Amino acid sequence: MVTLRPAKGDIRTATPATAKKILTILEETYPDAHVTLDFENPFQLLIATILAAQCTDERVNQVTKGLFERYPTPKAFAEADPVELEEAIRSTGFYRNKARSIIGCCKKLVEEFGGQVPQTMEELITLSGVWRKTANIVLGNALGITAGIAVDTHVIRVANRLGLAQSDKPDEIEQQLCRIIPKEKWIPLTHLLVFHGRRICMARKPDCPRCPVRHLCPWPDKTL
Repeated sequence: MVTLRPAKGDIRTATPATAKKILTILEETYPDAHVTLDFENPFQLLIATILAAQCTDERVNQVTKGLFERYPTPKAFAEADPVELEEAIRSTGFYRNKARSIIGCCKKLVEEFGGQVPQTMEELITLSGVWRKTANIVLGNALGITAGIAVDTHVIRVANRLGLAQSDKPDEIEQQLCRIIPKEKWIPLTHLLVFHGRRICMARKPDCPRCPVRHLCPWPDKTL
């Protein structure tokens, strides 16, 4: 394989036209792209997304199946014994911090929002353990509200490699993507970039020869 390495600083920022081409190809390549966390309502997706930090969706789904039977409501989580909750979510990693965030989040849901998941970005990010990524995932996938673009590690990596964004900061990447991607595509964009990041554009040893958008990719370390 030949590594294509343009001069430093030669990565171009994609134009809206190029971004549209990339998006169209990814839509054709991953017609099944969707959020892979299991949930039945906005509250379950909120908790699952908090648990998904530094953990695979597959592992989270294994945990939440029994977790939501044990703690079916915000009130149940709010009143949970911290040690017991920690043990229940231990396999997702960072379980002490996550348990603390979940209990704090659910207490606020009960005390200030009547046990309901709020439907605005401004309110969601006041909850413990909830940042813009989590809020965007819940709003877009459980409530059908387009408020922004959820940016995780896959989105950061793939967006930068494809020239759709040039930053390592999630908030900046979200702003840059929102400028070149039509609003009606914001929610599916996350799933498309995540699927591409998992299947082709991996962090280590990306499968560039199989990449359907390699001809549009300015990444200097791509291999063909």
